[in-house]
Amino acid sequence: MSEQQHTDDGSDSTSEKLVELAKRRGYFFQSSGAYGGVGGFYTFGPQGAALKGNVEDAWRDRFAVAEGNMEIDAPTIMPEPVFEASGHLDGFDDMLVECPECGESHRADHIVEDNTMYEDAESLEIPEVEDVIAEYELVCPSCGAGLAGQAVEDFNLMFATNIGPGDSDPGYLRPETAQGIFVEFPRLKEYARNQLPFGVTQIGRAYRNEISPRRSIIRTREFTQAELEYFIDPEVDEPDLSSVEDVEVTLYPASEQNEEDGEAFETTIGAAVDENIITDPWVAYFLGVAKPWYEAVGVDMNRFRYRQHLAGERAHYASDCWDAESEIDGNWIEMAGFAHRGNYDLSKHAEHSGDRFTIFRQYDEPKTVERATVDPEMSYLGPEFGGDAQAVVKKLEDLAARDRSAFEGETVAFELEGETHEVPVEKTGFSVGEETISGEHITPHVVEPSFGVDRLVYTVLHHAYREDEVDGEDRTYLELEPEVAPTFVGVFPLQSDDDLEAQADAIVEDLREAGLSVTYDDSGNIGRRYRRQDEVGTPFCVTVDYETIEDEETTVTVRERDTTDQKRLPVDELAETLSAIRAGDLEFEEL
Repeated sequence: MSEQQHTDDGSDSTSEKLVELAKRRGYFFQSSGAYGGVGGFYTFGPQGAALKGNVEDAWRDRFAVAEGNMEIDAPTIMPEPVFEASGHLDGFDDMLVECPECGESHRADHIVEDNTMYEDAESLEIPEVEDVIAEYELVCPSCGAGLAGQAVEDFNLMFATNIGPGDSDPGYLRPETAQGIFVEFPRLKEYARNQLPFGVTQIGRAYRNEISPRRSIIRTREFTQAELEYFIDPEVDEPDLSSVEDVEVTLYPASEQNEEDGEAFETTIGAAVDENIITDPWVAYFLGVAKPWYEAVGVDMNRFRYRQHLAGERAHYASDCWDAESEIDGNWIEMAGFAHRGNYDLSKHAEHSGDRFTIFRQYDEPKTVERATVDPEMSYLGPEFGGDAQAVVKKLEDLAARDRSAFEGETVAFELEGETHEVPVEKTGFSVGEETISGEHITPHVVEPSFGVDRLVYTVLHHAYREDEVDGEDRTYLELEPEVAPTFVGVFPLQSDDDLEAQADAIVEDLREAGLSVTYDDSGNIGRRYRRQDEVGTPFCVTVDYETIEDEETTVTVRERDTTDQKRLPVDELAETLSAIRAGDLEFEEL
């Protein structure tokens, strides 16, 4: 495995400045500060909530509306059987190591990654992590005590709760939004008219009781996911790659990660599929769709790549998985995962719930097939098995469909609740006959693009952070894309003057009626107001001055954030012009 030094200590000056700006300007800050705060929980302030909402709307437009997919909103608390079926109760764990001196708990794989050359310690087995801790003599990040010899244990990340009073049912806060889609598949397939392929999206909160949340909103205990579960017939459905085959991407496949000098490289989606670098065409399709979308919302493409999961970190049910990663502070962080999950999820929920998680595949022409059936004598099974008689019938039906040779002897054997039983074949009503069928029930496979909204918001802010000098003064600004900026335009009266303020108020009303996000500011000198809006990423500012109210043609000054260039525009064209710029139909330089 390739190794790379990590310096994940949050000491990068840009990150420090960004976190300070985020708190001061209302992007995000630690929750419950009046009570000392609580690790892993953050509040998005007015600017952050608006930015996050705009990112979610942009995701919805691209992955739900433009792709013709449905959207649902499922509960964040679900009963325990859901997570028994999904495997989260048994396998949703992180590696925990506890300091023998201060008692603090830490993620063992993070300690390894932060202090050694191992890049993906999460893919290592627990004994391997314990060996690395001992070999490198790693210490507790809190107090400096040695951790060599300390046991590394699995820690389940789900938050437990109870549903209802008294003898209530156990439940859990969902660790991913996906299960809310999977468990509703029997109903959702009806809304899709039982036709594959179809997709279901969801944007919502998920919860993971992280051992050591860190780096502000990059790793938290409550976060927002935007997920698409795309249901396909693996033998019939293929994506149309023509729309994405020329999309240029930076790929870091497992083969390169396993080389000492391996590195990411540039290619196209089409070439990656042709050369079998991306083995699943559906995963390739969504990688191609996502890349230009990431660029549109403000991710720096020079600091973006797709990294393939190594065999040790890929979920056992996933045939392939790629992460969208962004570079922050010299490290690569995961923003999204694109996985082919097979039919694991639907099969497990079918097995545990008894409901039907299949879709009927119609044949082009009817087929005549041999089919084994049973018609047991209940007068025999009832006295013999009592209340388990119906369970025995189900066992015999399953056995006949799966292995008709089991009925070739005088008795047929099967297991029921851990015990082996036998029934005379003559009592089973076993027979084989011909049947004409028009189709069969199949369990769809699932392709899942899963986006972390909070990490994307952080990436967008970090990649947009700029410092420069304007008129001899230092300036900080966020070069946010107009589509996602919390506020699109600021409106200022040049001075405290009733006529200027009345005109500014009228402009604010007109722009808001046009659907633009507007802020009004009359506090301080005009330069200070410009700096405030630059710092929160407002793309344009409109200044109402005395020319506005005195000249025959009513015009205002429009200032662009990044270049600080200014132009005079007629007030009666202002809303239309700014709306065209926000929609991408017009450039400020063209005015």
